[in-house]
Amino acid sequence: MAPVVQLQFPAAALARYFARRAVEGAGTLTGAGAPQGNDSRVPVRSDAGPPVGRDASVGARLGWLPPVVTALVYVGVEWFAPKLFADTLGLGLVTQEWQRQGADVAGAPGLTLLLLLVNECVLATLRSLRVPSSRQRAVIPAAAGVALVLVLTAYGAFRHSQVTAATRREGGLVVGAVQANITNYEKLKAERGTYDVVRMILDTHYEMSDGLLRAGPVDLLVWPETVYPTTFGSPRSEAGAELDAEIAGYVAQRGVPLVFGSYDLEGEREFNAAMFLGPSARGDTLERTAYRKTMLFPLTEWVPDLIDTPTLREWLPWTGRWKRGPGPKAVSFRLRDGRSLTVAPLICYESIFPSFVAQGVRQGAELLLTLSNDSWFSGTPAPRLHLAHAAFRSIETRRSQVRVTNSGVSALIDATGAVVAEVDDNQRSGLAMRVPVTASMPSLALAWGDWLGPVALVLAVALMGGAVLSGHRRAPGAR
Repeated sequence: MAPVVQLQFPAAALARYFARRAVEGAGTLTGAGAPQGNDSRVPVRSDAGPPVGRDASVGARLGWLPPVVTALVYVGVEWFAPKLFADTLGLGLVTQEWQRQGADVAGAPGLTLLLLLVNECVLATLRSLRVPSSRQRAVIPAAAGVALVLVLTAYGAFRHSQVTAATRREGGLVVGAVQANITNYEKLKAERGTYDVVRMILDTHYEMSDGLLRAGPVDLLVWPETVYPTTFGSPRSEAGAELDAEIAGYVAQRGVPLVFGSYDLEGEREFNAAMFLGPSARGDTLERTAYRKTMLFPLTEWVPDLIDTPTLREWLPWTGRWKRGPGPKAVSFRLRDGRSLTVAPLICYESIFPSFVAQGVRQGAELLLTLSNDSWFSGTPAPRLHLAHAAFRSIETRRSQVRVTNSGVSALIDATGAVVAEVDDNQRSGLAMRVPVTASMPSLALAWGDWLGPVALVLAVALMGGAVLSGHRRAPGAR
C-alpha cells in the first residue's frame, strides 16, 4: 500500500538512486587499476565506501548529496502527496519535552527531517567503520549526527524555558469539559428512536455539566463535536424547536456560556458546526455564533461533487452531505464574568493541518478550542495519535488548547505541548481545566504555517540539478 498511502517511501528511494547516479557522473575513477585512455571512466559509488583515484575527491565532496536529497524528498513528498491522517515520523518525539519544542520552527515535518538526517549519519558511520581503511572517515558523520541532536536539544531547552517563563498558571480561565462517552448514535437511534436518543444525550450532558458547576467556578462549558445531532437554531420540527429552547434556557439559567457541536443550516446547505451560546453584553439576551467546519473527512463527511453519485452513496452508505465551511475563523465571545475571549475553533479533523490552525491564531486567537468525535477509533492507537497532532499545534502556535471529545481523549494542552490534564479513551468524566495564560510568542511555524514541504522539494531539485551540471562540466567528452 506504500505507493498509495505512503508515497514518500518509493519517492525517497528513487531520489536516492538518481542522486547516486548524479554523483557518479560528477566523479570518475582513473588511475591505478582503471582502464587507460581519455574515455575510460569507472563510476564512483557515492555512499558505498571511500572513493579512490584521481577524481575520487569529487565523489567524496558530494558524498553527502544522496542522503540529504533522500531526506528532503521524503519530507517534501509527505507534504505534497495526500495522506489521510498526516502522519509523519516527527510525531514520535511528542513525548520528548525538549526535542519537541523544535516544532515551532517547521512543525513535526521539521523533526522528521532531523530524524532522517541523524539516521543517515548513523548509517554512514557504520559503513565507514566496516572498512578498515576508511575508519578514520567515521568521525565526520558521527560528529554531524551528534551535532544535530545537540542543536535540537539546546534549542528545545531554550524555547521551553522561554515559554515556561512567559506562562502564568494561576488564575486564568476555567473550562468545564464534558466527555459523556456516548457513541454510535446511528445504532442507538435504530434501537430507541431519534428523539429518545437526543433526550438521553442532552440529559446526560446537563447532569455532568451541573456537577462541574457545583464543584467550583467555571467560566465556560464545552461539549464535544455533534453532541446535539441535529440542526440548532433552524429546527426541522416542533420537537426540535423545544429542544433548542431548552438548551438556550439551560445557558440562560446557569449564566455560563456553552460551546457545543451541532449542525448549522443555511437554506438547503448543512454544516458540521461548533455553536457558541452565551449572554450578550447587556446580559438580558443570548448571543449565538456558529463556526462551520471546513476540513471535512473525505468520503465520510464530504464527497466531491465530481464523484457524488447515487452509486457511490450505495457503496458508501455512511457518507454525509455536509458542506465545507469558509475557512479558519477566530471567534470572540463573553465569559460569565464579562471578560471577552477569542478562540480558534477546530472541529476534529482540522487539528491535523498546521497551516489551517496557524491562520486561525493569526486572526487574534488566544486559545485553541477543539471539539472532536474520535469514537470511530476507540480502542485503537488513533485517539492518542490525534492527541499528538493536537499537541504539535499548541507548540507551533504557542497557544494552550482545550480539547473535548465524546469518548476520549479529552485534554488540556499547554503552550509547550505538555498534556496538563486528560480524560482517557472510553471513559465518562467531567473535567475542570484551568487554562494557563502564556504571553504571545512569535514562531516561524505560526508565521509561515506548513512551509518546509515545498521548500524541501525545491531544494532537492536544485541540489540534483547542481550535481548533474557539475558532472557535465567535469566530463565534457562523456557519452
